[in-house]
Amino acid sequence: MTDLARSSGNGNLIEVRELVKYFPVYGGIMRHVVDWVKAVDNISFNIKEGETVGLVGESGCGKTTVGRTLLRLIEPTSGTILFDKVNVSKLKGKDLKAMRRNMQLIFQDPYASLDPRMPIGESIGEGLKIHNIGTSRQRFETVLEMLHKVGMEDYHARRYPHEFSGGQRQRIGIARALALRPRFIIADEPVSALDVSIQSQVLNLLKDLQREYHLTYLFIAHNLGVVEHVSDRVAVMYLGKMVEMTTRSDLFRNPLHPYTQALMSAIPIPDPTLKRERIILKGDVPSPLNPPSGCRFHPRCPFAMDICSHDEPPFREALPDHKVACWLVE
Repeated sequence: MTDLARSSGNGNLIEVRELVKYFPVYGGIMRHVVDWVKAVDNISFNIKEGETVGLVGESGCGKTTVGRTLLRLIEPTSGTILFDKVNVSKLKGKDLKAMRRNMQLIFQDPYASLDPRMPIGESIGEGLKIHNIGTSRQRFETVLEMLHKVGMEDYHARRYPHEFSGGQRQRIGIARALALRPRFIIADEPVSALDVSIQSQVLNLLKDLQREYHLTYLFIAHNLGVVEHVSDRVAVMYLGKMVEMTTRSDLFRNPLHPYTQALMSAIPIPDPTLKRERIILKGDVPSPLNPPSGCRFHPRCPFAMDICSHDEPPFREALPDHKVACWLVE
């Protein structure tokens, strides 16, 4: 299983079934487990080959944990992760290492993810070296090719991370993710730390590379404007749960879940003469240590009913290709 053949068609490349990730909380003199942080709590979704799925939600809702768990950078508590029908959650040793050639991550902080003592050419080529791909000369040529793909020059390979701007460092992170020619890339808020003018350049670069290399993306973000620009489908998370998932056009035209509606109302309108009615959510996001019973959004929901406080709504199809977890829709 050193390399997976690229499948054809528009089948599911990624399938996630009942994924759970709890983090232990230690306390007491003996440092026993006293509680669990329910970061990701039983979510299921799929990503078709060649598409971009945007994953959105407030900070702390579990978006990054989902991404890192898919790559097995964090071990799932339970659930199944399939990559091209292969059960990633069961792989170990050499098989897991081989699989990781096909699944790469663009980190949120482009500076913290680069070794400050290593020239960026070595950072980009490190994955090639770990997987023993090509000779030293061939790896260097691949590094230069990746630099050119992200709009940088040969001489940049000899420079160190502190010599680059934030936008350039994010391009370096993209080049590093591309070096192994993966099929699936998780972009964890890749533009959130960049100026608006640089954001558009990086987003357009990601779209161009997707067309050229036939990439599949999971694009994690909290900025719905960015997600609308890059995504084919959008999934919305709240406190470890998936609350809505549909195509980009359907979500922005007809959001069904009250939480999604509140997020939509906060998107700025570029025309100062137009006003959008804001939906202001009351209270704070509950703690994932002790999430509310029933629907996790019900303490802040302006439309909450009695059933919402004790019965969890199922995440199922309310309209064609439009899943939502809400008793109002039921």
